[in-house]
Amino acid sequence: MKRQRGYSLLEVIVAFALLALALTLLLGSLSGAARQVHGADLRTRATLHAQSLLAATGIEAPLQVGRTQGDWEDGRYRWDLQVEPYVDPRVDTLQPAAATLATGPTLAQLTLQVRWGEGNGERLQWRSLRLLPTTPDAAR
Repeated sequence: MKRQRGYSLLEVIVAFALLALALTLLLGSLSGAARQVHGADLRTRATLHAQSLLAATGIEAPLQVGRTQGDWEDGRYRWDLQVEPYVDPRVDTLQPAAATLATGPTLAQLTLQVRWGEGNGERLQWRSLRLLPTTPDAAR
């Protein structure tokens, strides 16, 4: 008798199972990579918006101590900008020399927080120092 050559049904089922497992792992890693790319896109957009806002701060309107809020892209990104006088942590705040320096230009610390996503979602924060404009009273 002549022997038939070919694959048995069991071998074909095992081959399909291995193929299905390999494709599942491959598609899982691709979807994970797609999520990472999407997250990087969101962080990049938030960074570009923040850079634009920080660049325009103090240019379009005089810089003042206080807090402002807003959003970009129809509320997709929410921002909060706080401007407060800068306090150097290395200098003792009780020294009388610090009071004499207050009559000249002062530094302001800008703290910008950008949030996106559901609830608190993700957030990024930037800090920058700027000179506050001198007031006419400070020059006297």
